[in-house]
Amino acid sequence: MGSRLRVFLTPKQDKTLFELRMANVPQKVKDRAEVVRLSAHGWYVEKIASHFNWTAQTVREVLHKWQKLGMEGLWSKPGRGRKPQWIETDITFLEQCLEQEPRTYNSVQLAQKLEQQRSINLSPDHLRRVLKKRGSFGSEREKAIKENKTQ
Repeated sequence: MGSRLRVFLTPKQDKTLFELRMANVPQKVKDRAEVVRLSAHGWYVEKIASHFNWTAQTVREVLHKWQKLGMEGLWSKPGRGRKPQWIETDITFLEQCLEQEPRTYNSVQLAQKLEQQRSINLSPDHLRRVLKKRGSFGSEREKAIKENKTQ
């Protein structure tokens, strides 16, 4: 067991951290804010770690970040995670193809079109998720059936 690590908060800081519980922020930020508050209320690092099912080292890192950066230390740095292979104009291009061209596409065909025209290699599943998240569901089935029917 290392030396005791404890933070001290002003009433204003404590209130701000308490209000983060109901704010629209990531869960990690809420958990980190609660770790800081528990430390300020006298909880030991090991007890906080067992409460959150974290390691004691993780709790210490959160407390050290708080001491060094304050509120800013609760948020993760930008740029974490894998960067997207596509840019906004690539997806806009596909949406325009879906709107303007009379034919219908499935996700495999859209992925092939994107690779041939833009040299962007996305899996059909990922492409479908991106389009669905943006609200672009492809050509409407009813529209395609009506236009393709023979008279």
